[in-house]
Amino acid sequence: MGAIEVRKMTGGCGAEVLGADLAKLSNSDMEAVRQAYVDYGVVFFRDQNLTPEDHIAFARRWGDIVVNRFFTPTQNPLIAEVRKEKEQTVNIGGGWHTDHSYDAEPAMGSVLVARELPDEGGDTMFASMYAAWDALTPGLKKTLEGLRAVHSNAHVFGAAGFYKNSDQGKGFKGENLVSEAVHPVVVTHPLSGRKALYVNPGFTTHFEGWSWLESKPLLDYLFAHAARPEFTCRFQWRDGSVAFWDNRATWHYAVNDYHGERRLMHRITIAGAPLQ
Repeated sequence: MGAIEVRKMTGGCGAEVLGADLAKLSNSDMEAVRQAYVDYGVVFFRDQNLTPEDHIAFARRWGDIVVNRFFTPTQNPLIAEVRKEKEQTVNIGGGWHTDHSYDAEPAMGSVLVARELPDEGGDTMFASMYAAWDALTPGLKKTLEGLRAVHSNAHVFGAAGFYKNSDQGKGFKGENLVSEAVHPVVVTHPLSGRKALYVNPGFTTHFEGWSWLESKPLLDYLFAHAARPEFTCRFQWRDGSVAFWDNRATWHYAVNDYHGERRLMHRITIAGAPLQ
């Protein structure tokens, strides 16, 4: 491939990185990719031909790998399957969320590689939490900066959770390993230094010290605000596509519009650190 070019997806978030071979990135090209990741929150690559070993090697250039305790692993336990079979109606990630916000040290990001795609559909949407924060009023910003929020996965991955009681149930494990964590509602990104909104509809349950009922109106407002179209981008997968997103600065949403077709992705999650 030739020289790297970074092409912004939308005014809201995301960029395509052209001319990069993720299996053979030089140190200088790696720095260009790193800067695009910091600047845009999610970066996309086309025409890659990554083996599982290449996938792992690229992820390790960013940090330690988190072995997913809920998803079915591939033959290599470091890589998780994100799978929907033809007969299934429920997909994985079919709602706005941020991965691993329920952990005390949320994941830095995830590298998702397309393996089998439907003939049409199956896009992934992303939303910038930098943009969501920037667009709030000064008064609301002042209120939110003093809050912390509780994040839990029990209602999603637990024994009585959404996935265990859906047609995806057999693909999930670890229902006894559910967790809960508390994080600031507004975080300062460790690489960019920018502030980002850090709540999400998938896992944020309530504000610390507030009841669920007290929290719901403000959380619902923030969820609707952060999903505004002008903060988002939509990625159409093709063979050889790779997406790498920053869990500290984005949400994502796997669109479930390909019933009757199979979709298989391979995901590696990269460890993060406590949020401030």
